[in-house]
Amino acid sequence: MSKQFDVIVIGAGPGGYIAAIRAAQLGMQVACIDEWKNAAGGPAPGGTCTNVGCIPSKALLQSSEYFEHANKHFAEHGITAKDVKMDVATMIGRKDTVVKQNNDGILYLFKKNKVTFFHGRGAFSKAVDGGYEVQVSGASNETLVAKQIIVATGSNARALPGAEFDEDTILSNDGALALGSVPKTLGVIGSGVIGLEMGSVWRRLGAQVTVLEGLPTFLGAVDEQIAKEAKKAFDKQGLKIELGVKISEVKKGKKGVSVAYANAKGEAVTLDVDKLIVSIGRVPNTTGLNSEAVGLKLDERGAVVVDEECRTNLPGVWAVGDVVRGPMLAHKAEEEGVAVAERIAGQHGHVNFNTIPWVIYTSPEIAWVGRTEQQLKADGVKYKAGT
Repeated sequence: MSKQFDVIVIGAGPGGYIAAIRAAQLGMQVACIDEWKNAAGGPAPGGTCTNVGCIPSKALLQSSEYFEHANKHFAEHGITAKDVKMDVATMIGRKDTVVKQNNDGILYLFKKNKVTFFHGRGAFSKAVDGGYEVQVSGASNETLVAKQIIVATGSNARALPGAEFDEDTILSNDGALALGSVPKTLGVIGSGVIGLEMGSVWRRLGAQVTVLEGLPTFLGAVDEQIAKEAKKAFDKQGLKIELGVKISEVKKGKKGVSVAYANAKGEAVTLDVDKLIVSIGRVPNTTGLNSEAVGLKLDERGAVVVDEECRTNLPGVWAVGDVVRGPMLAHKAEEEGVAVAERIAGQHGHVNFNTIPWVIYTSPEIAWVGRTEQQLKADGVKYKAGT
């Protein structure tokens, strides 16, 4: 027997759970499906952001910052702290507790807003009279039907060809947030948000960190002046950043990983590290969605094709967040989720891509919104600069 809803949301990350709650607040009967499990096998809504992204990385950044303050900066305030040690297991345990509190908070909000939550994997099965049939396979198998479907299945870390993640020595953001001890040497491929934040955490705790970046410029999306200042600060902290590298091979050995690459001068270099974090971007997560059953259009990257209002090629089917075009940011997904719920309710949801803020929670923190001076110059737009 199928269960009828007005709206089914597939995915309970920042885009999905916010869309589900907003649609319920607007008077709709809403189901939200998510398969993420916690250590005990229970539901862990919140997507990458809550489970292996924004939330846990901020928890570790805070712990590592306290450790560095105590070790390096307390003395200048007249505070004596001798023999300060970091218990990595306790730090990771605190991070796990913070994540669980967030998971439970989302489940509470579902209950409070009368969203029906299904713990399992959601996939299209067919178009039916009155909309679409969605199968839930998980703890319990269910068949749901709704006129309106919101796809919010997020993204996965992109692996380096020939260096698949084992989350033991070759790590995605997931493994980088769950290391059992501080590695002596740590390699990071990619100097984006994840690479710099995770590199900072483990550097503060005593790892020797080398960041390898393929692009010739550091933080190309950031204002040039700010990127230069940030690079100076990271160099001073001891974060070794190499730009313009070409990686030829990543090999796992008995003791760690060796990365063969050509540096900016074209010289062959081998970097041997205990652990390697690969953060070279993310890919849309549409595997197992069974989009072909209903004819949902995907692009060559596997992303769901949408217009500026997040409408797909199918009537009543929408998609938001990392699984569609635009920046892969939690707050962008949330904005789209709210806008889609409002559009379904006949209102005018609005998202302006030019006002989405970006933040890198390193020390110093780097944040920007809107266009950089370089982009304005290139577009021939008149501007005033202040520093």
